[in-house]
Amino acid sequence: MSAAKLLLVEDDPALSELLEYRFQNEGYDVRCTGDGDEAMVLACEDVPDLIILDWMLEGTSGIEVCRRLRRDKETAHVPIIMLTAREAEDDRVRGLETGADDYLTKPFSPRELLARVAAVMRRIRPALAGETIEVGDIRLDPVAHKVQRRGRSLQLGPTEYRLLKFFMESPGRVFSRGQLLDGVWGTGSDIELRTVDVHIRRLRKAIGIDGAKDPIRTVRSAGYALEPA
Repeated sequence: MSAAKLLLVEDDPALSELLEYRFQNEGYDVRCTGDGDEAMVLACEDVPDLIILDWMLEGTSGIEVCRRLRRDKETAHVPIIMLTAREAEDDRVRGLETGADDYLTKPFSPRELLARVAAVMRRIRPALAGETIEVGDIRLDPVAHKVQRRGRSLQLGPTEYRLLKFFMESPGRVFSRGQLLDGVWGTGSDIELRTVDVHIRRLRKAIGIDGAKDPIRTVRSAGYALEPA
């Protein structure tokens, strides 16, 4: 299985070098930059599995980079951990509201950051490590390629399986049709957006069982989300 890809955005050369070394030793594929504008280019060229983002960057700030990454359909789903010297509660809230998944205040222990990254990866993209994913009463085993709901085996087509896996890697997050199209069919696909609706209907049918509610939530004018049943 390929290594998880990290994008490290930190303008302190010494800290960046230390963190790059530590994460590479843990088996991560790490790219580094200290520039906010370059970070956005790198993130779109080769979408990472997780971004470590310093708030205080020269030029475009980390908080603005976070905001733009969340607006871009290519990177909207990527977990972001922010690093900052700001300790005020309002700043932490602002970072999280902008779209960060976690927040670490400087100075910090590299060991703690490693643990935070591992925790986010397990929670948001557990299939990268081949771990079984569970959301509510649905269980997906990416190694055996099997899906169960309340102990019952479900039969899913290849596209519906990929769609469910994509949803389960980010439970509760609303994805637009475009984001689902890129995430499941791949960027540059010429599949029409309405095709997503067809496969959503098929997925709903495939995972539906008597006595259980539909875990796929339709968000008007926004898209779809998978909620724990």
